[in-house]
Amino acid sequence: MNLTWMLEASARGCGEKPALVSDSGSMTYAELLAASKRAAAVLRERGVRPGDRVGVMTYNTPAFAVAAFGIWRAGAALVPVNHKLTAHELAYVAGHAKLRVAVVAEELAGRVREGAPEVDVLITDDTGGGEFDRLVAGAPEWEGAEVGPEAVAQVLYTSGTTGAPKGCLHSHRGLSAVPAYTTAAAGLRREDRFLLAMPIWHASPLNNWFLSMIYLGGTVVLLKEYEPLAFLEAVRRHRVTAFFGAPIAYLAPLKALPAAGAELSGFDLSSVRLWAYGGASLGAETVRTLEAAYGPDRFCQVYGMSEMGPVGAVLRPQEQLAKAGSIGAGGMPGVDIRVVRDDGADAGAGETGELWLRSGTRMLGYLDDPEATERAFAGDWYRSGDLARVDEDGYLFIVGRIKDVVITGGENVYAPEVEEAILRYPAIRDAAVVGRTHPDWGETVVAVVEADAAVTLAELRGFLATRLAKYKIPRELVVVPSLPRTPSGKVQKHILREQVRTGP
Repeated sequence: MNLTWMLEASARGCGEKPALVSDSGSMTYAELLAASKRAAAVLRERGVRPGDRVGVMTYNTPAFAVAAFGIWRAGAALVPVNHKLTAHELAYVAGHAKLRVAVVAEELAGRVREGAPEVDVLITDDTGGGEFDRLVAGAPEWEGAEVGPEAVAQVLYTSGTTGAPKGCLHSHRGLSAVPAYTTAAAGLRREDRFLLAMPIWHASPLNNWFLSMIYLGGTVVLLKEYEPLAFLEAVRRHRVTAFFGAPIAYLAPLKALPAAGAELSGFDLSSVRLWAYGGASLGAETVRTLEAAYGPDRFCQVYGMSEMGPVGAVLRPQEQLAKAGSIGAGGMPGVDIRVVRDDGADAGAGETGELWLRSGTRMLGYLDDPEATERAFAGDWYRSGDLARVDEDGYLFIVGRIKDVVITGGENVYAPEVEEAILRYPAIRDAAVVGRTHPDWGETVVAVVEADAAVTLAELRGFLATRLAKYKIPRELVVVPSLPRTPSGKVQKHILREQVRTGP
């Protein structure tokens, strides 16, 4: 089992079919395979060997696909890097992953060189004139290095409650199963034209959707970056049949259209048969709004996490209203799910427990963090940290998180990381970060602080601008005399969440 096999199979079966479509043109499966072999040769010339880790920090462009399959063909591990990270955040990821080489979009190279000057940066640009693009164009094709199915194929960075990002180690065998499970759950087809507008370095766009299209021999339409009206135009122009995004990706156009003096009816979206979403469940009112706008019986929720590939549960189109707010009943094909009470027994109807998942897609563990790995695993099971309630029909509803994380617009914001940055502000002596429900973003980041002097939200956001990615920076600030704590000194975040729940 090797991820390069799925590209080879599709190139053999439909070599002249477009694999990738973007503003720069299209690339067939045969062309993508050949380019990946040349990319592997380029990486070998730069000293990359089997087992090394190579970063890719780009937008949604063909270069990401060429680099990814080139990395795997070279026997190395792909490290997809969040292009929103600051230089400070990049320094940690590059150092922790021990990146040898990174393929980086021209617009992002300055940040990478500032934060990780030790990394050999290969530039790619939209015109094909970057060093990486030129080297790949002129390199010989290389069949690559042989690695076993348990070799690490990908290091996906997430974070734990300590605030330090963790690298989820995924094998070729595990990731090779993700497309099969996703395809079965979402009903993807070979004839699909999938619009990839969410960041390709995210676990779900990359592994659930991009790899599934390569596995099937479908076509991936690449939108460099999501923008509400550009998203609608891409669907219309390319006759897209399937799309995945956080709920805000569907809600944002409904607000942007009136401001632009446009109407949704001006965009022909009739080609779409699947609107997939994840990162947050939808309430009944939101489902009705979206189905009225985008069409009924087309929405499908996929729940998962980086540690699982990501795979998990699915809420199908016919269940969206009847079970609004649920993530589905049990696991998607290939995934076993339990809801475990504090006493270790399975939760029954009306009961709440921690969501555990088991699948062949589960990560091997966290990079260089055996203690966190041990805490995350219970035998073959992955302990998600999500608290779920089981209803009388067996459907699961996420009611909270053991993990200290806020999900805003589909992005995971890990409270300890933000708190650590806030505490560097001179006037703040203590801080806690929580999420407050938001109708569009799922949650919004709220900072609750104790301060020795007056502090404003604008001042704090300005201070954090160079320390945290924009989506991690609090949008609300609450100053309190003291944070509520347990007798042992632990901040009682459930009290803070309740206090901010009815905020503005």
